[in-house]
Amino acid sequence: MKFLTVLLLSLFCSCTLYAGDNTGNIEVIITGFRNSSGKAGVNLFSQNKGFPGKHEFADKYLFTDIEQNACKLVFESVPYGSYAISVFHDENMNDKVDVTFIGMPKEGVAVSNNVKYRFAPPKFKDSVFVLDSEDKTLKIEIIYLTK
Repeated sequence: MKFLTVLLLSLFCSCTLYAGDNTGNIEVIITGFRNSSGKAGVNLFSQNKGFPGKHEFADKYLFTDIEQNACKLVFESVPYGSYAISVFHDENMNDKVDVTFIGMPKEGVAVSNNVKYRFAPPKFKDSVFVLDSEDKTLKIEIIYLTK
């Protein structure tokens, strides 16, 4: 009986270790910045609320330096699931997207899946990707809607 208990416990532990913790890393590579001034603000959303521009509703939010008109960052230990990313070029480093009097972004913006801004910001459902492995890499191209 003791042998059977030890055997079952060993099998359970090895299965648990093999299964992992169901989290992964999301590497985000952003290109197309018109200059390397300021920083890139990057939001990771697991829900529609606040997407794309309200970072207070994001699951994770990071700023990163821009070098040679590009940047790269990693969201670590993200639980498997569906997510969308939004990015903005904070050229003047005021921690927000500056907009025109009609609400159009003056600074560069982008979302995952490179969904284009039309007459309104892209929708969460169009920007969603699935994290279901240890590592996921996304390439996002920033765009500028005004000169």
